[in-house]
Formats: sequence, C-alpha cells, structure tokens
Amino acid sequence: MSLSVRLQKTLSGFGLDVEFALSSGVLGLLGASGCGKSMTLRCISGVERPYRGTVILNGRTLYDSSRNIDLPPQKRRVGHLFQNYALFPNMTLEQNLLCAINRHAPNRLQRLEDLLGQFQLTELRKHRPGQLSGGQQQRGALARCLAAEPALLLLDEPFSALDAHLKTILQLQLKEHLSRFTGLAVLVTHDRDEAYLLCDQLAIMEQGKLLTIGEKGEVFRHPGSVAAARLTGCKNIVSARKTGDFQIFVPEWSCTLATGESVPDSLKAVGIRAHDLLPVNWAGENTVRVKPCQLTEFPFEWNAIFRTEGGGLLHWKMAKNHLEGEGRPEIPIQFYVPREKILLLS
Repeated sequence: MSLSVRLQKTLSGFGLDVEFALSSGVLGLLGASGCGKSMTLRCISGVERPYRGTVILNGRTLYDSSRNIDLPPQKRRVGHLFQNYALFPNMTLEQNLLCAINRHAPNRLQRLEDLLGQFQLTELRKHRPGQLSGGQQQRGALARCLAAEPALLLLDEPFSALDAHLKTILQLQLKEHLSRFTGLAVLVTHDRDEAYLLCDQLAIMEQGKLLTIGEKGEVFRHPGSVAAARLTGCKNIVSARKTGDFQIFVPEWSCTLATGESVPDSLKAVGIRAHDLLPVNWAGENTVRVKPCQLTEFPFEWNAIFRTEGGGLLHWKMAKNHLEGEGRPEIPIQFYVPREKILLLS
C-alpha cells in the first residue's frame, strides 16, 4: 500500500502547497479551520483540481499535471466522507449503499446486508437521510464509502456536526472500523484528542503548508514550531533565547532553564504543557516563582493561571482525582519545569 501526494493550488489569501507519503495506517491532518485541510482531501479524491502536482495510489497515477492525467472521482477507488455526509436525500439508506456497490458483483446483495449489519443500520434500511439522526447519517455515509471497497478512505471532520456524547461513542466505533480497514486513510480534524485517538501518523498544517509530519506520539513530544505546539495543545509558549548548548533564558518568566536536548541556533520560543509543571516549595534549577492570577473549576480538573516575576503568564492544570476531598487545590508559589518536558520551538 502506498499513497504519494504533491499538490499546489491557489486558495483565498494563501497557496496550498503540500507533499506527503503514506504506506500504512491512518494519517491525520491537524490544523485550524481554513488552513487547507479539506481542500487537500478534495484534490486527492478528484472533486477539486490542483493546478500542479501528482497523486499516486498503490502505484496508479490518479493525477499528474505534467502528463495531463486527471481521473474522475468514480475511477479513483477513493472513498470520501464529507462533513455533511452527502447522502442522496431522495433515496433510502439501502439505495444509497447499493449505488456504491459494483452492480456486477455476484455477492452484491450479501455485501449490502453485511454493511448494514456492521454499522447497526439494518432496521433503518428503508429510511431516507432526513429521517435519520446525525449519528445514523454518519454511519450510513461511512458504510457507503466502504461499499465501493476503496483503496483509500478520506474522512473530512466526520464528527463536526455531533454533540459531545455521541461524538465520543462514534469515535470509538470509527476506530474499530479503521482497525479492520485494509486500505489507507487520511483524517482531517482540528481536534488534537481526536487526531491522537484515531491516527497513527500526524501532519500539522498551517496556511496551506505542512509544518511537521511523523508518528503521532513523536509529533506531540517534539512539535518543532510555535504553530505546531499550539495546535497540539500547549498552553505555555513564550519567547526564549539560547544562552548555552543546553541552556536558555526566558524573559517573560525571568529565569534561566536547563534543557534536556541540545538547543538549536534557530530557537525562537519554548513551550511547556500545563500538566507538566510541578509545584514545589523550594527554589533551584528550573524553578519559576509565580503569583496566582485566576483559578477556574471544571468538572474533572482545576485550571490556574499565574503571573511570573517577569510579567508573563503560566497555565497549570490539576486533575481533581489527585486532590484529597472536594476542596480547592493548594495554590503553589513556585513551579519546577522538568528539563525533559521543555519544547524547543523554531
């Protein structure tokens, strides 16, 4: 299995210019709304045409601007799940699925029954999309995508229209379906938790370009840039300058920090995730003195914002199950910043 993508297209306000390859599993495109994620999928599936590039799936060229190759969507063996699901409104659910199953396949009706059963849709087969809930429509649309036995599955923010509870249930169901899918998949999302749950690899996207791509755990551990750190959920990102091979100075926190990794000359900022800060009652290496600024309670955690002596802010999270009783957490006046948790950002 292999997917090779190189696309260029002019968008409103910026240019789409992406290049990546995938040989197994699920790749997540993580980025803010309007950065070009959905357009990338549309160009791969053939719904949109880039002005330059190539799309090659399992050695078969789907698009090549230099050779004037541009296969129509129905010949690409690509399943595309759109944000609005795009089921045919005038057809029943089973008619929607039958449209995607090869009409000459000897096991066509059995394939239909298998898909309806796999997605718990058998009792809804005679319903039209307007009679289905959002979750049922999503399952129906995914079943239709898989009915054509695609080599590649494209998922464009499949949970954006669902409430939080249903979203959680369907995410787990989709994860199970993807584990059984024998082809490749690309998922578009702006939700970092969703990307981490469903994807094997992750590509961070901003303004039409891929900032970094790699195994999902590695991307979270080493985002590499300010934009990538922010998109992966880092709350504490501040300017910093290199003062030694393993040392930096952070003006907003008025402190010098020792780092776990060699500091690159291109360093512009550092990040520390809110849950990686450790409250301490001693001063020493990698400690930052703070004053409480704001404390906010959430159902399962406390979030606190502190003002540092350098005038900057620090965000801290404390899970409630780490606390004794139901009271407020003890407010620290000093934090230790573990050197191995410092994100060095270009």
